[in-house]
Amino acid sequence: TKLIMTKLITIIAMFVASIVSAQTQFDQGMKKALQTWKNGNSTEALVQFEKIASVEKTNWLPNYYIALINTTQAFGEQDKTKMLSLIESAQKAQDFCNDLVMDNPEVLVMQAMIHTASIVYDPMTNGQKLSGDVMYILNKAYKIAPENPRVVFQKASFEIGMAQYFGQDTKPMCAQIEKSIELFATFKPETAFHPSWGFDKAQEAVKACK
Repeated sequence: TKLIMTKLITIIAMFVASIVSAQTQFDQGMKKALQTWKNGNSTEALVQFEKIASVEKTNWLPNYYIALINTTQAFGEQDKTKMLSLIESAQKAQDFCNDLVMDNPEVLVMQAMIHTASIVYDPMTNGQKLSGDVMYILNKAYKIAPENPRVVFQKASFEIGMAQYFGQDTKPMCAQIEKSIELFATFKPETAFHPSWGFDKAQEAVKACK
């Protein structure tokens, strides 16, 4: 029985070690990929995140960043063919996140951003089709996490766009963007790898409000 116990303890120890090792690999990979992205090398960061995503089938974070980088690039892309390709890549990664975590406010905000990029891509077709969806998703995220700065900021940003389109007053939304800046100051992400971006965008938006 002593031999069996020793074997059992060894198996458990090896199992724990393999989990810890996988966790360390994930941590190192995410740290490296996030740093690459922060350094402004989106293409390389995408490769790194995709590598992590191919191993981490039950973690939404790598695919979240793939969606985020592609969507951010889509907003700045003038070439319509490239823009559509970026939106499609973002949605593909987003589908993974949607399957893994249905009601996560960060994931909901990301889906709303992808739909917004589709509206920018083709306002005539997609504006009517997707605007209601975007508002529905952002309101849902707001109900779940009214103190999340990205939720507050993205909701207000989209509402500003709508208000400008219909010639309405944007003051209430500008107040919400100011509120998001206060929330950014106190927001604590769940881990070092959870979303924490958006403060600089909110600051730019407040300036545009003035």
